[in-house]
Amino acid sequence: MMSNYYGPELERKFCQIGDQVELGANATISGYASLFGEVDQGGDVVRAGAYGGSLARLKASGTGVKLLWQHDPAQPIGVWDEVREDARGLYVKGRLLTETRQGFEAAALIEAGAIDGLSIGYRTVKAERDAKGRRHLAELELWEVSLVTFPMLSEARVGAKADSPLTTSAQDLAGVFRTLRHTLSAG
Repeated sequence: MMSNYYGPELERKFCQIGDQVELGANATISGYASLFGEVDQGGDVVRAGAYGGSLARLKASGTGVKLLWQHDPAQPIGVWDEVREDARGLYVKGRLLTETRQGFEAAALIEAGAIDGLSIGYRTVKAERDAKGRRHLAELELWEVSLVTFPMLSEARVGAKADSPLTTSAQDLAGVFRTLRHTLSAG
């Protein structure tokens, strides 16, 4: 069971990334954990620059953004060597620690296509709602970026370098689970 380590105010934003995320040699991963201007399934839109202040504070304090498994603070699975904003979104690059059981399993699940999502753990500092009820997130305090099963932005996916029939089947099954989760949450 996951502890409430972050307190009641921590929010999570899931982003399923396409071929921008690759599992490379030595279990390196890179891609976008958040995309600017995209409306997610929760009706939120992250604005460009939303992470700038948080990233500057983290750098000044000498701490980094944590790489967790499914948002569980008891399961760090690697390190993010680079976390930065660019014109597209929040870019991350890091290494899975395959010397740990969960890091090894995460690398295998990504390669098989069973895990295809990234999610951020954050607190909202500044946001406003538009006429359609969408929340525009202008400033966020970033805590962590996790590998997750069910991301919020469904139009993109994590990609491994080579697809196989097993990868395709796992991705199809993940799509069924995403659709089911969305249907159940819509009530």
